[in-house]
Amino acid sequence: MAPGLVEPTNQIAPSMSRGSVREVASFFLKLGFLAFGGVAGHIAMMRRELVDRRKWISEQDFLDLFGIMNLIPGPSSTEMVIALGYWRAGWPALILAGALFILPAMLMVLGLSWAYVRYGMLPAAQWILYGINPMVIAIIADALLSLGRTALKTAWLALMAVASLALYFRGVSIVAILAGAAFLTAVVGYSKTKGQQRALGIFPVASVGAGAAAAAASAIPFSMARLFLTFLKIGAVTYGSGYVLLAFLRADFVAHLHWLTDKQLLDAIAAGQITPGPVFASATFVGYLTGGLKGALLATLGMFLPSFIFIAILFPFIPRLKGSAGARIFLDGINAVTVGLMAAVSWQLARGAILDAFTAVEAIVGLLILRRFQINSAWLILGGLVAGFAWKFATGSG
Repeated sequence: MAPGLVEPTNQIAPSMSRGSVREVASFFLKLGFLAFGGVAGHIAMMRRELVDRRKWISEQDFLDLFGIMNLIPGPSSTEMVIALGYWRAGWPALILAGALFILPAMLMVLGLSWAYVRYGMLPAAQWILYGINPMVIAIIADALLSLGRTALKTAWLALMAVASLALYFRGVSIVAILAGAAFLTAVVGYSKTKGQQRALGIFPVASVGAGAAAAAASAIPFSMARLFLTFLKIGAVTYGSGYVLLAFLRADFVAHLHWLTDKQLLDAIAAGQITPGPVFASATFVGYLTGGLKGALLATLGMFLPSFIFIAILFPFIPRLKGSAGARIFLDGINAVTVGLMAAVSWQLARGAILDAFTAVEAIVGLLILRRFQINSAWLILGGLVAGFAWKFATGSG
């Protein structure tokens, strides 16, 4: 480790033992190939594997980390991967974990981009997701049950979770909900500890410039530099789901730069959603459509580079944050709200995944298996794929 850098093990996540770069690389590469279901699915799979099965980290430390990642712009599940890699095996793993998690999605979206340019449409993939999605819902439900027990320790925290869920369904943005929760818990923490949690001051920086994506610009000729810088900006200020990403991408690439049509942009988002790994890999699709292979690589780099930088910068502050009594109150509140938001998003995902009696039964069986056995979630995903394909074949509906 370089001189002056904070040793990750036992200071930031006391429950996490030191591991090897190889095991980190192996796990997150595999996760990149199997992690369907967006942020909720990714977090659920990581919790299942790293908390329950491999015992890399405790439930509380995992929950604290996820709460902190939700306060940072960018794809929170990718940032969770980057942080977990760092804490498990140091700086080389910070880069490898994130890069290998992103790599499968980038390569798959690149293949879809090539097919799209050649044939003018995306290959059909719904039959693949038919059996996989119910198992993703089962994994998410299992994670919610376990994370909920850890996060909702008091009636006050349970009320915050319910309030965040209700606000989400009333159309309040995730950023506004998190900002409100951060303010409320910071005030409560300050009143109880009389200013001990000065470390909280690092977080408002994360939201500075969130409105930059709305800056107006006239139509501008394409250039690789502008493509990269536009994605760098989006990666540095975007919060939320793929739908939030859609708004940022449309503001720049359709309304301002006029490099894409609405249909092309929607197809880019679809490509990120039908492949495993981060939905933000839609950047690869946009980059390929506008600048070919070089554009795809630059767009992907620009989109994800801020996440690596944010995690590297914030690490020295996290031990102080976790060690403060006021910050503990702050994190507990954020964790409760995060669980509520995860439940809300999971409900929306379930409505799109549970399509009929077969998928409902598959999800229930998957949840029962997860609650009873310490099974690797990868086998559950693969089992869902086979079961869904077999059912479609047997009923002749595929």
